[in-house]
Amino acid sequence: MTAAVQIRAMAAADWPRVRAIYGEGIATGNATFETTAPGWAAWDVAHLADHRLVACCGEHVVAWAALGRIYVGQEARGQGIGRALLEALVRGSELAGFWTIQTGIFPENTASVRLHEACRFRVVGRRERIGCLHGRWRDTLFLERRSQVV
Repeated sequence: MTAAVQIRAMAAADWPRVRAIYGEGIATGNATFETTAPGWAAWDVAHLADHRLVACCGEHVVAWAALGRIYVGQEARGQGIGRALLEALVRGSELAGFWTIQTGIFPENTASVRLHEACRFRVVGRRERIGCLHGRWRDTLFLERRSQVV
């Protein structure tokens, strides 16, 4: 990526690209128990409207985050975009009064675990056989981050 990355609030018009990036994450088999990306209506009601962000290179959406999920498109991985999105989500959640953010990550998704740990999340446990994906029972690591704002 040569263009500077800009982070902004997600708009409904971003949904086709956000959904495509979500599909890329699903395809890895280590991002979610979902097997298909939902439609806009289902996704919209499941995510807090004030805590949805996209990262753009020029006008091109390359990653997205919402309280609950962060997905970076294949072409934008490993460039610090996920960290910039996660840090922006943390700031926004703290300003909104959230004290704790929790997440579950497949242990095999080491890049996501490292990203969250770099943003001061800590592993507080492992949830064994929490769900079945493609015929295989999967564990998740349970991570949390406590607000630095009191």
